[in-house]
Amino acid sequence: MTERHAHTVEKIGGTSMSRSRELLEPLFLHGGADPYNRVFVVSAYGGITDLLLEHKKSGEPGVYALFANAENDHGWSDALNRVAEAMKVAHREVLEAPGDIQEADDFVRERIEGARSCLIDLQRLCSYGHFRLDQHMGLIRELLSGLGEAHSAQATALLLRRAGVNARFVDLSGWRDEAEVSLEERIARGFEDIDLATELPVVTGYAQCSEGLMKHYDRGYSEVTFSRIAAATGAAEAIIHKEFHLSSADPRLVGLENVRKLGRTNYDVADQLSNMGMEAIHPSAAKTLRQAGIPLRVTNAFDPADPGTLIDEAPAEAPAVEIVTSLPVIALELFEPDMVGVKGYDASILEALTRHKVRIVAKSSNANAITHYVDASLKSVRRVEADLVRVHPSAEVTTRALAVVSAIGRDISGLRALGRGLLALDRAGLAPVAVSQGPRNVDIQFVMAREDADTAVKALHRALVEEADAQAPEATEESEIGAAAAPKLVA
Repeated sequence: MTERHAHTVEKIGGTSMSRSRELLEPLFLHGGADPYNRVFVVSAYGGITDLLLEHKKSGEPGVYALFANAENDHGWSDALNRVAEAMKVAHREVLEAPGDIQEADDFVRERIEGARSCLIDLQRLCSYGHFRLDQHMGLIRELLSGLGEAHSAQATALLLRRAGVNARFVDLSGWRDEAEVSLEERIARGFEDIDLATELPVVTGYAQCSEGLMKHYDRGYSEVTFSRIAAATGAAEAIIHKEFHLSSADPRLVGLENVRKLGRTNYDVADQLSNMGMEAIHPSAAKTLRQAGIPLRVTNAFDPADPGTLIDEAPAEAPAVEIVTSLPVIALELFEPDMVGVKGYDASILEALTRHKVRIVAKSSNANAITHYVDASLKSVRRVEADLVRVHPSAEVTTRALAVVSAIGRDISGLRALGRGLLALDRAGLAPVAVSQGPRNVDIQFVMAREDADTAVKALHRALVEEADAQAPEATEESEIGAAAAPKLVA
């Protein structure tokens, strides 16, 4: 295990980065305390990566998607111009000094025009039959991704220097770097001469490396970089600053007065949250921190006085349901009367799901039916369905839009949470499609009709969190803090 030191490694997401000026005094300047012995890993400003790649939710094409579908037209070049303008707008929201703004403008121009030249040259090269554009698209995605983080990190360093902090822009994006290095080497080179006691590094969330971060983690790469830096430098703690506290449910559903800030949980719960599409941290990043023995703290960047939620390996002091959340899923069921006692059905289903990159949330089976609850588009699931019909022509393959509502905690043993949950749903007039609880006692999954998901979350939160708190002899300090939880649960 890497030797532990006194510094922290801290990650800031894109929405918070766009409000960097608000965070200058309470977060970056540490509220007047010593600003050093910290490393900041930053994401691109909000919306920039969507413009560079594609919109994360709507799928609207950005530079990457337009370039991938282009033949001879330069529509992607117009999109790159829009990125440049959006970058300038973003750093003008943060920087005030004319000299800083000019330096940031020059930085954007140099990076954008460099990327444009690269794409034009590649497009020209691939006009010859010997060169295939699709063989280079992974590298182009990496190149474009790095532009956003390099821009925000450089502008943040300018902001901090203007405020009197000895900030250093640490560019791990590999811009014009001819060397082919691993992620470990890239981080080591970036930090080799930094004195954390007297310098504040502002580091790009994207790191160019031989492994290819985008290939393995796509847009979760910044948290992977963050975790690897924490492990490589032996940080005392890793901190993620979000725009909200981790809370026991979405306050918009159950009411702000009813939610509880988690305060303390462990990596088991963090993994369950990831499975439910509510990443406190990317699962691969959590694995790195867990193996390095580094605790993770998730804070609300705009509530700096609150310690947030600590995630480590400590067991719960007492059994409790800590969070209730839901995720829309599609149930993919294969029914075959002749399945019983025959091997191979499960393997063929998993092979099809893997081939079409469909993520499994939960699974159930009996003698002649296997059901996977998946987080994917209907289009992807239809492709899997077609494959399975070809492989198993006598089977009946069906799909259904549902939701998984999960009650999660470090230890939910001895709470009779399954029975209490079913009773709460019955009182709310709801009937689950399926229910599952594993022997590890960290979660219970109630599969519901999709239109019933919100009502189910409210009923289960009331029964398993609110009423449990009311019955406790005395509220814990964490519960009392949590009563004033943040504006929303997760993005």
